Amino acid sequence: MRKLQIEDAEVMRIALQQEIARSEESRYDHRLHGLLLVTAGQSCRQVAELFGENGTTVQRWVRRFEQGGLQALREGERCGRPSALDAGQWRKLQGDLRKTPRDVGIPATLWDGPVLSEHLRRHYGVHLGIRQCQRLFRRMGFRLRKPRPQVAQADPLKVAEVKKTPPPGPLRRR
Repeated sequence: MRKLQIEDAEVMRIALQQEIARSEESRYDHRLHGLLLVTAGQSCRQVAELFGENGTTVQRWVRRFEQGGLQALREGERCGRPSALDAGQWRKLQGDLRKTPRDVGIPATLWDGPVLSEHLRRHYGVHLGIRQCQRLFRRMGFRLRKPRPQVAQADPLKVAEVKKTPPPGPLRRR
C-alpha cells in the first residue's frame, strides 16, 4: 500500500489540534487515543511527540487513568482565581455601565479600562488592573466607542471633500 500524504501537513496538524481543543468530548477522546498508544507499547514521550503535547502531559494522563479510571480523564472543574464580584455585584455593575461615569460619581465622559478600574475600587472595594477591566467589558458585551475629534471652526464642505468614505446617497463619479 502506498503512503498517503496530506498537503500542507504542518498547517493541517495545527488545525486538527485546534479542533481537538474546541470541545470537552474531543479532548477526552484525544486522551483516550494517547492512552491506547501507551498500552500498545509506545512511550509517553513518543505519544507526546506524535500528538504535539508535552511529555509530562501524557504522563499526567497515564497517572490520572491509573488512579481514577476512565472518569479521571474527563474534564473536571478547573481551579482558578474566584471571581472578584458576586452575582449581585455583577448585575449592579452592568447597570452602572449603562449610565455615564459622571452619573456614578467618576469625573469622566466615557467608560474605559482606567475609569472602570477606579469605579470598581471606589464602589466595590475591588482592585482590578486596566487590562482585566477591558476583559470585563468584552465579557459583558460592551465595546469602547470614542467620539471622533472635530475641529471647532471646520468648514463641513471642506471636511467632506477630504473624507475617505463617500457620503451616503447615490453614487457619483469624479
